[in-house]
Amino acid sequence: MSLTVYLGIDVGSVTTKLALVDENGKHVDSYMLKTAGKPVMAVQTGLKKLYEKKITDYNVMGVGTTGSGRALAGSLTGADVVKNEITAHAVAASTYVPGVQTILEIGGQDSKIIILRDGIVTDFAMNTVCAAGTGSFLDHQAQRLNVPIEEFGATALKSTSPARIAGRCGVFAESDLIHKQQLGYPVEDLLYGLCQALVRNYLSNLALGKELLPTVSFQGGVASNIGMVKAFEEELKTEIVVPAHHQTMGAIGAALLAMENHQYTDAKTKFKGWEVGDMHFHSITCDCNGCSNNCEVITIIEGEGEVPHYDKIKDIQGNIIARWGGTCGRWDLS
Repeated sequence: MSLTVYLGIDVGSVTTKLALVDENGKHVDSYMLKTAGKPVMAVQTGLKKLYEKKITDYNVMGVGTTGSGRALAGSLTGADVVKNEITAHAVAASTYVPGVQTILEIGGQDSKIIILRDGIVTDFAMNTVCAAGTGSFLDHQAQRLNVPIEEFGATALKSTSPARIAGRCGVFAESDLIHKQQLGYPVEDLLYGLCQALVRNYLSNLALGKELLPTVSFQGGVASNIGMVKAFEEELKTEIVVPAHHQTMGAIGAALLAMENHQYTDAKTKFKGWEVGDMHFHSITCDCNGCSNNCEVITIIEGEGEVPHYDKIKDIQGNIIARWGGTCGRWDLS
């Protein structure tokens, strides 16, 4: 007996997440792995690992992709829905966090805030510039202080007098942290001071002029850090809800969007099957000098291929999965 499911894939710069929900929108399973600069391999490995974990056969009725690599993942897998992260996180939070009105999301390389009213996104902001508001920055500083990232939050909560760390900029925050470390501040005070600095950075960059009403949902990998959760609660003076599957909420949202699309249109899914995980994909990058734009055209094909001259790019042998990068449409697939 098979289980009807919808697959969501969230390809980020640091991690790739995959999730399955059933026909009622209930979470079935998730898998997360490092993207490691190889999004194609990450998607394939994630598909294989997720399928290996199955407790029964899956009947995939729809696929949704999101994240910075959503277009690529959508082309590889045959996605029915390709949506941005704002939409995916909002849909997941609205489904799994009753009454949510504010979403705080901090990932490895960026962060975002989403304002919802009556289940509808009314405002949002993203930070893709300042490193001081990301999970990678926390990882780096934890390594500097010789604290395993898994113990970061618990250690930070032992602080009784947190250090005041300059958090407006990643460079300044790091130099300030080093300075206070050399002055002999306890590690726990440095860690919780860092949490407070990141929260101030996040709110000043993303929440300025926005009304942050409860219920507040904290999503993304950084939500695993209980030190960050406490720092947000102190600053916002409200309880922060961390969903059970906070790390994969983007993928869950993509799966829910695929479910909604199927139930609304009753269209047959374009999913290429779990065997996508075993296919061989090859990416070819060519510079087109057909005009002054000098576009960098990327072609994804199934199978091996040689890198041709730009005027021969349409002669690539193999099953072309996707192509993008051109501004004039010259190289678009028909």
